Amino acid sequence: MKAKDILKSMKPYKPGKGIEEVKEEYGLDRIVKLASNENPYGFSPVVKEELPKLVSKLEIYPDGYAAAVRSKVSGFLGVEEEQIIFGNGSDEVVQIICRTFLEPGANTVMASPTFPQYRHNALIERAEVREVPLKDGHHDLEEMIRQIDENTRVFWICTPNNPTGVHINEETIKDVLSRVPEHVLVVLDEAYYEYLEAEDSFDAVAALKQYPNLMVLRTFSKAYGLAGLRIGFGLAGADVIQVLEPAREPFNTSTVAQAAAILALDDQEFISTTVEANHRNKKALMRFCDENDLGYYDTQANFLLIQLPISGDEMFEYLLTQGFIVRSGEALGLPNSIRLTIGKEEDMKQIQQAMKEKLEMVKQS
Repeated sequence: MKAKDILKSMKPYKPGKGIEEVKEEYGLDRIVKLASNENPYGFSPVVKEELPKLVSKLEIYPDGYAAAVRSKVSGFLGVEEEQIIFGNGSDEVVQIICRTFLEPGANTVMASPTFPQYRHNALIERAEVREVPLKDGHHDLEEMIRQIDENTRVFWICTPNNPTGVHINEETIKDVLSRVPEHVLVVLDEAYYEYLEAEDSFDAVAALKQYPNLMVLRTFSKAYGLAGLRIGFGLAGADVIQVLEPAREPFNTSTVAQAAAILALDDQEFISTTVEANHRNKKALMRFCDENDLGYYDTQANFLLIQLPISGDEMFEYLLTQGFIVRSGEALGLPNSIRLTIGKEEDMKQIQQAMKEKLEMVKQS
């Protein structure tokens, strides 16, 4: 058997340590996972209440067209049903985009570091990946535009960016869209859209009417708390979606995920409540960083990238012993940092205390 040569040099995605794994390894009874930007408040109680009713007729394939949730998203966002494509999480929509547009001889442009699945899927399609280093946590959009040529197919913008959390304002995105050639698909990944509080944020959905080469990604995995069900979607002009659809697997989102997404969209009170709590706890974490001379980016997401006087791995390992799972910046391409998901108020107080203790140890050593 002979696989693609590129796969020999690639590694599969490695998620953060699991809760049970850490409990067993460190002999702990309680673990707080703050590594994967999940919603610490769970998911809508409406979904929880109705979930037993949703688990029925599992012997029947799901609706491959996702008609009910398609209609719901269409009405909720004010787009045509033909402008939506669903995926097994927005990760799969990224894969579908790469599968559709990228091939040997083509190239794609992205920031670095950013969401790693752009690069991963592009390499599998054997396209050239043109990565442009971040500038103070932000996309260097001028240099990214300079990387475009006649063979560029996809231009990725993650806003708010993972792992830095910074967003790109309306004026800047409009400037980019006016300058990127029409043969290049501009993908705005808005996985953390619901957490945006900046007044200058870009209305990407409304902009679809003006820019035929624009695509927007959204997910139910973050603020909606349905990460375990895996459902996300992409929005674009109907002609773009029509091109993408043949690359989508026929039954790629489950019956339960589709039904849960509909209920989750109806419960905007849950979104408002948890997003407000995220904002409060994020600001408290920023104050902690200021008081302890720790740098950070002005995040618009549900996580904070914190700059440290020690390696991210060292802080990561210490916090594990204290019952907290975070993400080391070393693994994200940002040394001497950790990415910390904003958790519940009491958990945040405890992890801040643990970080302070570690920083004191470093000073005394």
